Amino acid sequence: MDPAVVLVLCLSSLLLIFLWRQSSGRGKLPPGPTPLPIIGNILQIDVKNFKNTISNFSKVYGPVFTVYFGMKPAVVLHGYEAVKEALIDHGEEFSGRGLLPISERTSKGLGIIFSNGNRWKEIRRFTLMTLRNFGMGKRSIEERVQEEARCLVEELRKTKASSCDPTFILSCAPCNVICSIIFQRRFDYKDQNFLTLMERLNKNAKIISSSWMQICNNLPVIIDYLPGIHNKFLKNVALTKSYILEKIKEHQETLDVNNPRDFIDCFLIKMEQEKHNSQSEFTMENLVNTVSDLFAAGTETTSTTLRYGLLLLLKHPEVIAKVQEEIDRVIGRQRSPSMQDKSHMPYTDAMVHEIQRYIDLVPSSLPHAVTCDIKFRNYLIPKGTTILPSLTSVLHDDKEFPNPEKFDPGHFLDESGNFKKSNFFMPFSTGRRICLGEGLARMELFLFLTSILQNFNLRSLIDPKKLDATPVSSGFISVPPLYKICFIPV
Repeated sequence: MDPAVVLVLCLSSLLLIFLWRQSSGRGKLPPGPTPLPIIGNILQIDVKNFKNTISNFSKVYGPVFTVYFGMKPAVVLHGYEAVKEALIDHGEEFSGRGLLPISERTSKGLGIIFSNGNRWKEIRRFTLMTLRNFGMGKRSIEERVQEEARCLVEELRKTKASSCDPTFILSCAPCNVICSIIFQRRFDYKDQNFLTLMERLNKNAKIISSSWMQICNNLPVIIDYLPGIHNKFLKNVALTKSYILEKIKEHQETLDVNNPRDFIDCFLIKMEQEKHNSQSEFTMENLVNTVSDLFAAGTETTSTTLRYGLLLLLKHPEVIAKVQEEIDRVIGRQRSPSMQDKSHMPYTDAMVHEIQRYIDLVPSSLPHAVTCDIKFRNYLIPKGTTILPSLTSVLHDDKEFPNPEKFDPGHFLDESGNFKKSNFFMPFSTGRRICLGEGLARMELFLFLTSILQNFNLRSLIDPKKLDATPVSSGFISVPPLYKICFIPV
């Protein structure tokens, strides 16, 4: 048969399958923009500013609507009520993880971030228990963060008040905290292995938020058959996993089952306990992926928040002045900040919350998926359907946070200047899939930012009013623009 005829028949068949699936399933899903065959709604989506696209769609189709990424539908939840109703009120049904095509290549459903079902429950339960045993939220982890905060301050002193790009230094601190939990060691900021790891993490954070990666996730055939920066991303992940496997083998050689030193030791002991269980989730491959997840997630999100936060503080010197007044009154200049100080520092606490709210780090959260067919707001959402909660629509709700596009710690203060909690504060998402490291991240942000402002004044070489805090991309994560800063010792 003529190749051209075969091609036409194949394309026609794909078109018919798509139309059949659309007509048979779309009536059960929420309304949304009309998708094109094969490519779905990709031409209607601004891959550089996905959250704006979602906001515009919600004005037309309401708080729950459907968009097609290629031939796959995703149900978007827009606004606090829709997000709460799904992720909290129906938490179990919405607790699945929607797999991104690029994550399918890297994790293969293993680890903790992109796993599902019993595997996810077992690994998450074990990880939470292990981190708690090692003191997450307790004194021992706090001491590690305080130690790293002191190291961070010393590294910033070495800049000698000269203008510098803070990206690398601010990435090292949270990375070292994770390393102390996983590998039982921190690295010197000049250590070559550490430098290499940091370079890969920083590079991958930029790649995954690029327009090209959004296109790859919408049209996954690109990943396997076309060149592009996604191949660099996959290579970086593979190299990081290779390094982790090397560290695991070192742990195996020196393991003392009666004296676990860190997370890897605890996992290896669990593997030994379950070695006769053929269905066990505690395997070497799962260990590598879980450590990789903890390593990447625990480093890049916190470091990006720190970097973005300092840029916002540069733009708002009046906020720095109020925080430093509170530091002088509560802590002074001689001792290190502690988590006990936070309850006596409402403005500083509000400042940290406002940074997280304002920057909207992960605009659409990580994709969820429904674990069964579910009737939701009179729509029938089939099992496995991807769910995208718009965290932007919650964090920037103009009724909860008046003038949400303005950076203002007052969003988290009452009339008396006391800290004011908000149910709309969801930078770590919410429900069953809430970020595993929320407690650690909150601790790091408070202690690192307070330590920096305790020891330094921040200065920009250009007029603070002219600093641009617009993210350079807001696809998967909101990435702040590059900037220079001077750390002037107090």
